[in-house]
Amino acid sequence: MIRVLLADDQALVRGALAAVLRLEPDIDVVAEIGTGTEVLAAAQRTAPDIALLDVQMPGRDGLAVAADLQRALPGCRTIICTTFSRPGYLSRAMSAGAAGYVVKDSPPEQLVDAIRRVRAGLRFVDPALAAEALAGGASPLTGREADVLRAASEGGTVADIARTLRLSQGTVRNHLSSAIGKTQARTRAEAARLAENNGWL
Repeated sequence: MIRVLLADDQALVRGALAAVLRLEPDIDVVAEIGTGTEVLAAAQRTAPDIALLDVQMPGRDGLAVAADLQRALPGCRTIICTTFSRPGYLSRAMSAGAAGYVVKDSPPEQLVDAIRRVRAGLRFVDPALAAEALAGGASPLTGREADVLRAASEGGTVADIARTLRLSQGTVRNHLSSAIGKTQARTRAEAARLAENNGWL
């Protein structure tokens, strides 16, 4: 049996995924979790083979949780299952140690196939998203530029961002200018929105 832990903050989605997976004779859903902060403890308690994680959850997001699981329970492989069909999220998920990436509007058979493949030691990425990621390339932003844009998206001033990230205001302005240029945006708000839409933040 393939032991699966499900983590999604939407109870209806979580329940529907569990119901679909329980129809498979070789899959056992051993835990259903609603927040990212609960996943690691639940995984240590239930020893799943696969953790099926949403990206956006309260507490810790699925990408951070995937990295946590890789460090703490290397025998548990993770699959990101999300509504976000964005190349940047795919890249960040793989960097965090996820072995699979499935978009929620995929057919149920694709999710089941992904679970079986990942359990067998393979990787699985939604084919349409993989093609888009190859065509689009990696994020043009440096890690610090992404940090600054993320802070800018919360609406603070340059001084606020500098305080939050412990940088000088001049450094913040330089990173913002560079990020605006790389995203071909007109303003920092537009740059943050474009970066978020591409999954780079």
